[in-house]
Amino acid sequence: MAEVTVIGLGEMGAALAAAFVDGGHAVTVWNRTPEKAAPLVAKGARQADDVRAAVAASELVVVSVKGNDTVLALLEQAGDALGGRTLVNMTDGTSADARRVAAAATERGAAVLHGQIMTIAPGVGHPDAVVFFGGPAEVYERHAPVLALLGGRGALVSDDPGVPTLYGMAVHGTMWGTLNGFLHAAALLTDAGLGVERFLEHADASMSALVSFLPSLAQEVDRGAYAVPFGALQHHLPSVEDLVRESGDRGIDTAFPTYTLDLVRRAVEAGHATDSYSRLVEHFRGR
Repeated sequence: MAEVTVIGLGEMGAALAAAFVDGGHAVTVWNRTPEKAAPLVAKGARQADDVRAAVAASELVVVSVKGNDTVLALLEQAGDALGGRTLVNMTDGTSADARRVAAAATERGAAVLHGQIMTIAPGVGHPDAVVFFGGPAEVYERHAPVLALLGGRGALVSDDPGVPTLYGMAVHGTMWGTLNGFLHAAALLTDAGLGVERFLEHADASMSALVSFLPSLAQEVDRGAYAVPFGALQHHLPSVEDLVRESGDRGIDTAFPTYTLDLVRRAVEAGHATDSYSRLVEHFRGR
């Protein structure tokens, strides 16, 4: 039975602490608003009086608060109690934030992992919940059995604590782009009196192919080789133009497809007509 401390009992922090309690571990909790600890104490957790006591109570210290500036302030409060502990920072922020916290905790004698959990609070602990971890492999392996309680798809993705945040942003960016595209399509269909569910029934194979196409795009981007024998940008151009016209004719917001049209048109005019759609990564790189 491992001893685990969880600092920060917002919606996500409380879910993390509950997963450790349900896993049979001795859990100490602390929150700026003490009342939030009551449900966890009722489940068997211990409530610390202050941050220093919370950190001193366990070898494994998990932090999930609002903002990494708050994490840095908590590290100051913990002081030398961090020495010999493992800090798992699960606070959202940028990759630079994650590295800054890792450096500050390391200076205080702690081993550090950064964790990016890719689910909402009710999904914590689910076998399919994905958690990206970054930090030293030996630190991750030492605590992997306990951290596995947070999600069955946890994995160490890099020794760089900033990488999990980048992975998380990549997932979210892809998700938002997909959702915006789908909702624009839904607006177009419903304006024409067509059901979106029925569309999905008929277009299931085409929609599934979109996801299956991502690995080939990834290979092209990693290699920087965009020329393809089929599916070139010049073949996308007429279809995007049609989508913009149809949207405008129906009074549907054209901003989303027009942005795509501008990207494709500029790439074609720059001499990349026979390149794959992956060529557009260079636009996002600012090149």
